[in-house]
Amino acid sequence: MTASDGHRAPWAVATKDVLRGLETTQEGLDADRAAERLGEHGPNRLAEAPRSGPLARLARQFNNLLILVLIAAAAITASLGHWIDTGVIMAVVVINAVIGFVQEGRAEAAMEALRDMLAPRANVIRGGERMSVPGADLVPGDIVLLDAGDRIPADLRLIEVSGMTVEEAMLTGESVPVRKATDPAAQDAHLGDRTSMGFSGTMVAEGTGTGVVTATGPATEIGRISTMMSDVQTIKTPLIQQMEVFAKYLTGFVLVLAAGVLAFTVLVRGTPFAEGFMIVVGLFVAAIPEGLPAVLTVTLAIGVQSMARRNAIIRRLPIIETLGAVSTICTDKTGTLTRNEMTVSSAVTASATAQVSGKGYAPEGEITGDASNVLQAMARVAALCNTAALVQDEAKVWRVEGDPMEGALLAFAGKLGAEIESRPPAEASIPFDARYRYMAVLHAGRVLLKGAPEQVMALCADQIQGTMPARLPPLAARSGCRRRASR
Repeated sequence: MTASDGHRAPWAVATKDVLRGLETTQEGLDADRAAERLGEHGPNRLAEAPRSGPLARLARQFNNLLILVLIAAAAITASLGHWIDTGVIMAVVVINAVIGFVQEGRAEAAMEALRDMLAPRANVIRGGERMSVPGADLVPGDIVLLDAGDRIPADLRLIEVSGMTVEEAMLTGESVPVRKATDPAAQDAHLGDRTSMGFSGTMVAEGTGTGVVTATGPATEIGRISTMMSDVQTIKTPLIQQMEVFAKYLTGFVLVLAAGVLAFTVLVRGTPFAEGFMIVVGLFVAAIPEGLPAVLTVTLAIGVQSMARRNAIIRRLPIIETLGAVSTICTDKTGTLTRNEMTVSSAVTASATAQVSGKGYAPEGEITGDASNVLQAMARVAALCNTAALVQDEAKVWRVEGDPMEGALLAFAGKLGAEIESRPPAEASIPFDARYRYMAVLHAGRVLLKGAPEQVMALCADQIQGTMPARLPPLAARSGCRRRASR
């Protein structure tokens, strides 16, 4: 459903009409329908530039005028029977090619592993069940769940939002997050005014939301930009440009000098042509710096290895020289890559501190250091005030579907014996928001809340100490909590 196919744009119609137009519901597509649409629309990824194979990568090592001159010199010496000179020259050429070929192969392998590790995943509803799927498998009609900090995996028409704002600077240049809504926008609204849409590649800054996929891959807004960027001309690095100029001048100078020497020895000195030609060949071979390509390649390789020790991947050797001209490097706030896996290791109550064993998201471990049953109340809140889910894959490894921190709290609740698989749905909820830094749900007339310590404590009048009472204090009695719950 796009403006270009004669229908109203998805941002300009009601959510029920968008769902009907995409032939889906809020329960999501079933597996068969999703697979069928994946075949129709293709994977949800941007078109990648063609990658060169091993033969092309090897041939690229000889795409240098100086190397070609060395090969020509080796051919001449071989035709004259000077096999030692031929062997030395070809050894330099081969060593240079092998170093470049191996280094670029390692960089390509590292880049491929990095692509696999960074492959985005999306939380979706398919067949009425929440699950996590690779971002590339999203299809139009999928129902996607969004939380604060999530990167939107495809262009979405938002059907539910709760305090949701999105960073769209990469598309619109807007410096502040855009507040999202489900109300239709104008048919001719500009990109930044389509408040009922979430665009692929942008980041959810606050709140939560649910959207239906309307476009994937090249059909997304970021995909259109990528298509335009494919026509950008690739320029050579300064080092390559300098080497080409040097090789041209050197080759021209040596050829002119060799021709002059040949004319002088044959015409002036009366030397036989064959003997004069041998003198010129020797001069030509001696004037060519056979070791320069090898020294240059080894120097660049050393630089690449030095960068690798600092966790930087360089695909092609000449790029390392280009980095010397860089004056500003932009990175994220940490500059690190992590597994994004969290585990509760301790729990603090008014009377003691409990240590929690176990690793990862497996709800298996022991609680030591606190014999009170106050932890049971913590486990109840951790399990019910939670939107994540824990599942086991085929390898029996526990993983989280949803926010990693909520997955860690759910595993903590499981270790305390709380029921985490068949939890009752909340009667009402306040999703976590960076503005007030807590989440709350309503269960059986009581508000269960978790969040930043200073925010939670500000809402509390009493604390549980020693043995837990038969009935928890009704947190809804606090005016601030009641006001938030009614929103």
